[in-house]
Amino acid sequence: MSKRDLRISVIIPTYNRLSFLDKAIASVFCQRRDGFELIIVDDGSTDNTAEFISAYQKDIKYIYQANQGPAAARNTGIRVAGGELIAFLDSDDWFAPQKLQVQAAAMEAEPQYLISHTDEIWYRRGKLLNQKKKHFKPGGLIFEKCLRMCVVGMSTVMVRRALFDQIGLFDERLPCCEDYDFWLRASLVSSFLKIDQPLTFKEGGRSDEVSMQFRTGMDKFRIRALVGLLEKNTLTDDQRQLASGELSRKCRIYGNGCIRHGRPEEGEEYLALGERYFGKRKRSM
Repeated sequence: MSKRDLRISVIIPTYNRLSFLDKAIASVFCQRRDGFELIIVDDGSTDNTAEFISAYQKDIKYIYQANQGPAAARNTGIRVAGGELIAFLDSDDWFAPQKLQVQAAAMEAEPQYLISHTDEIWYRRGKLLNQKKKHFKPGGLIFEKCLRMCVVGMSTVMVRRALFDQIGLFDERLPCCEDYDFWLRASLVSSFLKIDQPLTFKEGGRSDEVSMQFRTGMDKFRIRALVGLLEKNTLTDDQRQLASGELSRKCRIYGNGCIRHGRPEEGEEYLALGERYFGKRKRSM
């Protein structure tokens, strides 16, 4: 490793993912880049994850904690990480062999970027999944693109430690969409460096995924993230108009969905929330 190379910490949060964990770990130790540490945060697994890690022949920093959710697990990893660059890998995903090498080199060449991400290849139940145009991964100033949906894949990201000093860690109050919230906050302080190579592989379509568990109410957590962003009063006028407009749209969709599914009180609450922020938006225009 040259003197200019930056040390990387790879953080894998896991919860009862023993059947996938070996593949994720192997993809890290097969990297063509030296100078990294692997941190596995076991978020309260009840399978044999601890025994599996203890028998592993490679050097792994293993941390067990009571189940608190993916945001808390990633934050635990960040706090103990020794790297200047931090990469995340979900325990059911895996890296291409050149992932750390290519991405770290890009960030070393472009020190003005605090965060980078790559393209990814998706599988669903073992079959290649064609991504839609809306899933295109953007680069640059991506705040507006981040508002409607999560446009950054967690396992594609590499972050400079300085970013956490500026915007804080993942919001542990969010059991889902904590990544959506984090990319929004990150996009306010940094452009995103996009590496146009598929360097991460993602396996989905299972019932144990957080996104599947919350799929019918996911916008509720995005709404909560947007409210938090708007209440901090750190947005420009243009950003505030964009965020309040998207909040109103999400509240309308979620509120009407609640009413259709027999939860009228919850629905009316979210419709009123959307109208309140839409009113603020109109007054500021």
